Amino acid sequence: MKRAASLAGIVSVVAASVAGAQQQKPSPNIFVRPLASLLVPGTGQLLAHQDRGAVYLAAEVYLVSRFLQLDHEAMAEARRFQDLAFDVARRSYVPMRRDTIFEYYEQMERFAESGSYDTDPGPAFVPEADSLTYNGAVWLLARRTFWEDPNVSPDPTSPPYWRALQFYQARAVGPNYLWSWRNHSLEHEVFRDYIKRSDTAFRRAQNQIGLLLANHVLSAVDALISARMSAAAGRAAEMRTTVSPSRSELRFSFSF
Repeated sequence: MKRAASLAGIVSVVAASVAGAQQQKPSPNIFVRPLASLLVPGTGQLLAHQDRGAVYLAAEVYLVSRFLQLDHEAMAEARRFQDLAFDVARRSYVPMRRDTIFEYYEQMERFAESGSYDTDPGPAFVPEADSLTYNGAVWLLARRTFWEDPNVSPDPTSPPYWRALQFYQARAVGPNYLWSWRNHSLEHEVFRDYIKRSDTAFRRAQNQIGLLLANHVLSAVDALISARMSAAAGRAAEMRTTVSPSRSELRFSFSF
C-alpha cells in the first residue's frame, strides 16, 4: 500500500510538472499575428479586431507611395544630368552615348575637363600632364605615389615609372568617356544642380526604406505583446499607446 501510495504521489507530481511546462510553453498560435504584422503591418492587429491595425496599414501605404515618388524623382533628375552631360560636354568626343557608373558623373561635376588620355599622337603612351583636368590629376597622384620626386621622371623602363603608368591607366578616363565643359560654365552649373537634386531624392528614398522597416518591426512587436498578454491572462488583451505634445501614455487592457 505504501509503495502504491508513493507511486501515485510521484505520478501526480510528474503530471503537475508536465501541465506546468505546457502552460509555460507558448502556443504556436501566439506567433501567427506577429508574423502576419511582420509581413504586412497592421494585419496582426486587424486579425485581433484591433482598430489601430488600420494605422499601421495606412502608414505602410503612405511610406511605399512616398518611396516610389522619391525614387521616380531621383531617376528623372539622373536622366536630366546624364542627357545634359552627353549633349554639351561629351558629344564632341564620342558620337554614340555610353553611360557608366555614378562616380564618373561626380568627377564631371568636380572637373571642368577630363583631359586627354594619351597626349602623344604616335605609338608612345604619354599621360595627361595638366593637373587641372581629371586625367592630369590622376597622373599627378600616380607620380606622387610611385616616384621619389613627382616632378622628376625616372627612367621610362624602371619599375617606379611603370607602376605609376599602370596606376594611371587603371583610373584615368579613356577615349570613349572624355568630356569638356569649356565655354559652357552655365550648363556645368545646371549639371551640378541636377546631380544635387538627384542625390537628395535618392537619400530621402533610402530614409523611407528605414521607416518602412521600422513600421514592420513595431507592428510585429505590438502584435506579439498583445498575443502573449492574451495567452497569459487567458482572455483577450491589447496594448494601446497614446503620444501627444502634453503626455505619453501606455495602456494595457483585458476583456472580462
